[in-house]
Amino acid sequence: MSDLLERLRERGWRLTSQRRVVAEVLDGEHVHLTADEVHARAAERLPEISRATVYNTLGELVTLGEVIEVSTDGRAKRYDPNAHHPHQHLVCTGCGAIRDVHPLGNPLADLPADQRFGFAVSGAEVTYRGLCPVCAG
Repeated sequence: MSDLLERLRERGWRLTSQRRVVAEVLDGEHVHLTADEVHARAAERLPEISRATVYNTLGELVTLGEVIEVSTDGRAKRYDPNAHHPHQHLVCTGCGAIRDVHPLGNPLADLPADQRFGFAVSGAEVTYRGLCPVCAG
């Protein structure tokens, strides 16, 4: 069973066949699918699933904090099920591919006190950009 499905079960989230297939589609390492990609993959497994159901389910998963909505450079939002493991993103500026990365250090600790301007900083998002091997080749 996927990590996401297990977390949803533990929360007591009602797993209808539609919700289940969306969660199964989101399973895996480095998964950052658009809503349309989730719908296409879900429809391969459950042909009657509607686009609206996929969008609603993704919205619920984001609200629950079980999936992260990732926006990069005005491209379509992508959905990352790796919500409970701190990580940053590496984004290809050519094709838009996204990979999870785990750099050393703590981005919060790396922000000097004099650069916080009195903010009580609670989080940091770092996005690394470049060309993937396919686009660079």
